[in-house]
Amino acid sequence: MEPMFSPPLHRQRHQFVIDFVKINKPKKVVDLGCNECALLKKLKFHREIELLVGVDINGATVKKHMYGLAPLSTDYLQPTYDKLRIELYQGSVTQNDARLRGFDLVTSIELIEHLTLPDVELFSEVVFGYMTPVAVIVSTPNSEFNPLLPGLRGFRHSDHKFEWTRAEFQSWAHKVSSEFGYEVEFTGVGEAPPGQQERVGFCSQIGVFHRIRGRDGCNILFSDDAEDAFSYTLLYSINYPNLHDNNILRRVLVTEVLSWVEKLKKRWMKEKTGERFNSFTLCQTEGGGEECLGASEWHMQMEETQTACGAEMNNLVEQYCRGVSQNHDGVSDEESSKLQSCVSVPLAVLWTSCPKVGALSGSLHNLRHLLMDEPEVKLSQDGSALLVHIQEQDLEEEEEDHNELEDSGYAEARQCSQSAEQEEEWDTNV
Repeated sequence: MEPMFSPPLHRQRHQFVIDFVKINKPKKVVDLGCNECALLKKLKFHREIELLVGVDINGATVKKHMYGLAPLSTDYLQPTYDKLRIELYQGSVTQNDARLRGFDLVTSIELIEHLTLPDVELFSEVVFGYMTPVAVIVSTPNSEFNPLLPGLRGFRHSDHKFEWTRAEFQSWAHKVSSEFGYEVEFTGVGEAPPGQQERVGFCSQIGVFHRIRGRDGCNILFSDDAEDAFSYTLLYSINYPNLHDNNILRRVLVTEVLSWVEKLKKRWMKEKTGERFNSFTLCQTEGGGEECLGASEWHMQMEETQTACGAEMNNLVEQYCRGVSQNHDGVSDEESSKLQSCVSVPLAVLWTSCPKVGALSGSLHNLRHLLMDEPEVKLSQDGSALLVHIQEQDLEEEEEDHNELEDSGYAEARQCSQSAEQEEEWDTNV
């Protein structure tokens, strides 16, 4: 048997809520009667929502499905500035709980028909009189549509206590609106066959309520003492990772900084191997020892290679020195004799040349502050630059790779075969 509605009716109801969220962008949303959390699992991707809450009287069902609301791996790997907290409660919609007051949107999707009529009155008082949200979406079956549903006898579900006609639903909605300071508009999902829409209406009728008075102007039916009541049981809560958390911000920033510095380091090493490693001359002291190459000499060398390395590389400062055993107590002569190169990368270069680093830190001062106590990052003494150590063997390996490519004639061979490769790839693609 082919489905009567496409998409299925439950998806149309959820899509109605999603469309409302996209337009109105509520920050705090609660779904009453959340059941298997299906609507919440869709709403969590709309990150204009900062607090997403589900309430259901059946705690076992909520517990069975609540972990589907946990953050995905991408939420941890690529956190954003969007805040999201999810809370799930076990409780009855006929009882008030102070944690649900002041929300932007309350949804009640196919819920009230499961309540007795006296409980519907309590539901109205709790939602509209106590919670006083900015907007409320209520959907419920339209009994006038039932004759069009094949094989249906009685109510649509065995647990339904009633199913209203359009007139009955609108009568309740107007009464609630008048009593608690709301205005309501009516619509629905699940259209009738052509020519019958006017006669039977939508399969699921929907009332969208908007508060027209502030909370102080509403009829609060509970005493001040009741405002502090916590009648629901918290079953699940999770804060999604976001860049407002300094620990997460530091982790992401450090990762981005190290990644960008590694790129600069590789470009620097390629430039050095291009000049030949033996072209470096260590400055000699009068005593025969070696001292670090000065910043001015390095800048002069970098100016000659501006085209090859890029403008930002001109801001790097190399310190190239040999360890001296007498200056490093406890270090063997063999270890101290190893040449080491330290490239100093000014934070100003990182902040201006890497857009993501600039966006994450906000300012050069913040960048310095966020990196200051990070063990993975070593800053210069004045905190103005990041130090990257390069051992001599790294340069020698880079030089060997460079020489091997030249000796192999790879560059010439690649130029000669370029047109043939392009033609071969074109044939493959076709």
